[in-house]
Amino acid sequence: MSDLFALSAPWWHFVLRALAIYLVVMVLIRISGKRAVGQFTPFDLVLLILIGNAVQNGLNGGDNSLTGAVLLAGCLIALNYLVAWLTARSPAARRLIEGEPVVLARDGQVFREVLRRELVSKADFHEAMREAGCPDASQIRLALLETNGHISIMQSGHDGAGDAGGGKAT
Repeated sequence: MSDLFALSAPWWHFVLRALAIYLVVMVLIRISGKRAVGQFTPFDLVLLILIGNAVQNGLNGGDNSLTGAVLLAGCLIALNYLVAWLTARSPAARRLIEGEPVVLARDGQVFREVLRRELVSKADFHEAMREAGCPDASQIRLALLETNGHISIMQSGHDGAGDAGGGKAT
């Protein structure tokens, strides 16, 4: 029974492992683009599960104790809180961690190369247009791929009420 709580390494190893894995996964997710943090497709969900499984041993170092699990969970939650706190208070940190919105279309012109670079399919862009009540690309004043992966569309002659918050970027 005492094996449940006995750590196989000093407690600070777990903190360092959590910090290292958290930072590496954050950087990889950030590099992968806005699609990774937008609305998940089934493939994105599978990828997320596999990433979790892939980094598991890096986090726990082979330790199967409850104490190690609690230390890791607490550290990851604290790191996540710290990142949220930092991005809420620092515009520079927010830009670094979350990125900036990307213009997909302006004044009726859709930037196809930007759609391709940001991995936004034509179907998803048209879905966002429909959700915004925009029947034609010529009516788009501004279309943005937001940092959360959603597509916002503002139409010409509207006061910004044409937000397609449910549009997904894939």
